[in-house]
Order: sequence, then C-alpha cells, then structure tokens
Amino acid sequence: MQWIDFPDDRFTVNGLPWWGETRPSLIRLPQRYEGRVRPPVWNLAQSPSGARIRFATDSGSLGIRAHWPSLRHMNNMPRIGQLGIDVWVDGQYWRPVFPAGDEGDLEEIAFEGHEPRTREICLYLGLYAPVELRAIGLDAGASIDAPAPFAVEKPVAYYGSSITQGGCATRASMSYQAIVSRRLNVDFVNLGFSGNGRGEPELADAMAEIDASCYVIDFCQNCPTLEELEERYGAFIGRIREWRPETPIICVTAIFSTSEVVSPERARQPRMREIIREAVQERVQAGDANLYLVEGPDLLGPDDREGLVDSTHPNDIGFVAMADGLEPHLRAVLGL
Repeated sequence: MQWIDFPDDRFTVNGLPWWGETRPSLIRLPQRYEGRVRPPVWNLAQSPSGARIRFATDSGSLGIRAHWPSLRHMNNMPRIGQLGIDVWVDGQYWRPVFPAGDEGDLEEIAFEGHEPRTREICLYLGLYAPVELRAIGLDAGASIDAPAPFAVEKPVAYYGSSITQGGCATRASMSYQAIVSRRLNVDFVNLGFSGNGRGEPELADAMAEIDASCYVIDFCQNCPTLEELEERYGAFIGRIREWRPETPIICVTAIFSTSEVVSPERARQPRMREIIREAVQERVQAGDANLYLVEGPDLLGPDDREGLVDSTHPNDIGFVAMADGLEPHLRAVLGL
C-alpha cells in the first residue's frame, strides 16, 4: 500500500466551500469568521459535518490515517455518528472507520484484497468532532481520478440547528441532507450549529457567500425567545437576498417534538411555525418569487415519533422521513 498525504488535489473535497482558505483544516467556516461569530458557533464550525472526500480509483484496497484532537462523549448519539468516517463505495455503504478507544490517532485498512477495478469512493466525515485527515492509502501504482459529476453544478446550502448539523444520526452519511443528496446526486453544504442556529446576520452573510443552487433555512428552535425569532427570521432571508436575489430559498418550519403533547401549554413550536409562515408570506407578497415554505410536521410529524431519539432530535428513521418529505421540493426547485 502507498500512503498519500492529505490534502492532495487528486482528492476532491465537497461540502467545505471555503476549502481554498482553510486547507488543510477540515472546518466549516473560514478563519476570518473567528471573532465575527459567537464562540460556540466558531467551535462547532471545527466539526466537518457534511464534508466528504471523493475520488475514483482502481485500487483494491483503501486505508485511512486520521487524528481526532478530542474524543468527548455525547449522550444522545453513537460515537460512529459523532466522529466516524463513513466509507461508501460505488454509491453503497461499506463500513465506518473510527477510534474505538481513547487513542485519537488511527491507521486502519477500510478494505483490501478486492479486484483492481475503478470504484467511486466517498468518505463522509464525522458530524460532531474535529478531525485531521492525515493520509489515504491505496494499492501501489493505483490510479486516482476525479469522481463522477453531480447532476447540478452548485451545492444546496443548509443553515440551522443541531438537527441540521446531524443530531442524532448513527452515521455521518445518515443526516437528512446526505440522504436526499445521494438520491438527487447533488452536492451540499451543512451550516448547522447545534444549539446555536439563531439566525444571526453573520451566518446569513456566510450562507450568501456560498454560490448555491438553493438555500434551505431550518432554524427556529435555538432562538431563546419568540421575539428573537420574529426579529431575525425575515431579516435573515433579506440579508441573503442582498447577495443572491434570485437563488431559490426553502424555509422549513419546526418538525414535531413530543413536548407538544407532553406540555402543550408550554410548547413553542406552534407559534414558531406561525412566525416563519408570516415572514415567508410577507416576502412572497412583496414579490419574492423564489421563496418556498415547507412545513416541518410534513417531514416528521406526530405519527412519526419512532423517528425521534429524545423529544426533539431525529434518529435514522426520522432523517429518512425528513429526506422523503424534502426530496420532491428540492426536485422541483432544482428542475430534476
């Protein structure tokens, strides 16, 4: 096996739109945003949720060398989803690669001894932990070629909360963005920030920097008050529109939470949905012809409670349901 140091331009990095600025760091915001965004947002941006390494090779083997600076434990999702590297071959899931113990350094053979023919490799990076990809191992003399093109040139960019970031998928490839993107063969960018998707103008600017085919806005639950959501939601859309007046924007209201039935008198989700509907309607009536509303309970609703890990976050069943519901909207907007 030959070990090829990463980064190497023969390996395509998707899902990190500022890769030209941040390489070799696999982070989701460029360094110039440190200090512009709140510290929790910046810290979460160090986790490469949505990032993928893609290439085609005739190697019959694949090895991965990586380092995780932190191996902290999460209560509501497995380590594989939190920090594992998900290996896909020719559009099919093969296996995860992850540090099983307390050691942050890993060298592992993902597979070996297979027939030397051209295969499409996609490595999904973990959802909730910084990682340093050190090298990729291939058979000596193996080719490295560009992966197959996407159906749409530009990515779909998502902004939101922990649900957007990927909590609580069992694997990195099971976030709803990853699922629907595989179905449509489109690229995507994940700017979900767990507990911190509050619609700040700095994040609207970051979204607008991305030359996207479509923006999906999926925040509300992290706003500490309804007043903050009301103040920020329409302004967030408006700030993107200053940069991207014609790019389609899909606005998603809050998915179902069991808090709506456990404590209906205290649940904020119904009013949050109303605020989003009102903000979208106001802009549509003002002439925004490329703004679309998707109701969260149509993606994951009261009859889909087996799709929740806790009262709020989807599991894999929930993320499949969300992908099922979002897919026709994205197909229509993207003309697929």
